[in-house]
Amino acid sequence: MHSSICMPISPSSHPLLKPNHNPFLGDCLSSRPYLRLRRRASVTTRALLSTAKEAVLRDFQERRALKIISGLQNFNRDNVALVVTAAEKGGATHVDIACDPELVKLAISLTSLPVCVSSVDPSAFPAAVEAGALMVEIGNYDSFYEMGVVFSPEKILNLTKETKSILPSVILSVTVPHTLSLPDQVKLAEMLEQEGVDIIQTEGGKSSNPSKPGVLGLIEKATPTLAAAYSISRAVKIPVMCSSGLSSVTAPMAITAGAAGVGVGSAVNKLNDVVAMIAEVRSITNSLGASAVRHSTSEERALRR
Repeated sequence: MHSSICMPISPSSHPLLKPNHNPFLGDCLSSRPYLRLRRRASVTTRALLSTAKEAVLRDFQERRALKIISGLQNFNRDNVALVVTAAEKGGATHVDIACDPELVKLAISLTSLPVCVSSVDPSAFPAAVEAGALMVEIGNYDSFYEMGVVFSPEKILNLTKETKSILPSVILSVTVPHTLSLPDQVKLAEMLEQEGVDIIQTEGGKSSNPSKPGVLGLIEKATPTLAAAYSISRAVKIPVMCSSGLSSVTAPMAITAGAAGVGVGSAVNKLNDVVAMIAEVRSITNSLGASAVRHSTSEERALRR
């Protein structure tokens, strides 16, 4: 992964470098004499961005990340505010919103969680990062599928390369489309890892039409994304986020399958009431917590044998 910065960044103009801008950076960038020296300031900037990156990725490394997604084309401020509030109060670790600077400002006024922005237009990312986003995501393609638009591996690789050239030091997540065969999904994930992507996200809920009600239906709906998470997580070393079609029933299965975290969208953002949204996020959070306890216990048992 790259750690250099393409263009000089002014500590006074870039939001990641403003005092108290984000809890992941704290007060490290208050005015000090040594910041007047360009070379040392550059070293400090890279170190702080690296520290922030480590903090944002920590939940993935600990395999307990929960990202709540408001939707790539959801620019409804009221709904986004409800989703962000639910993520904050429900115990999520990250929130994912449309790539819009004003929505980013709204989100960071409501939560201390790392804000991710989603888009398929790399040129839109810098303004969102300037506004305070700490992650960018190429993905959440569901709304495009509804219009008959699909994304080829070549297209995704080109979008990735463009994004890395614009924002080499910002955390980048890329979704692998479920429209590809499972072997092709794995192959694309491996190429994305080589390009320096930080997180691979899976999907598949839209391609699944459960035939059973209740728990059986929830498991059916999650099957494509669970299969992708299982296969991809065994082919790459970077974290895999299992997303699309998940619920409190299937989120723990994603972690067991090899995912480092889960992404949840419509199960939360389609609800009409913030209380219901918070309850759903809390339910998923609790299910992941119970899964972590079971996973830890089984590891301890294995060590005692």
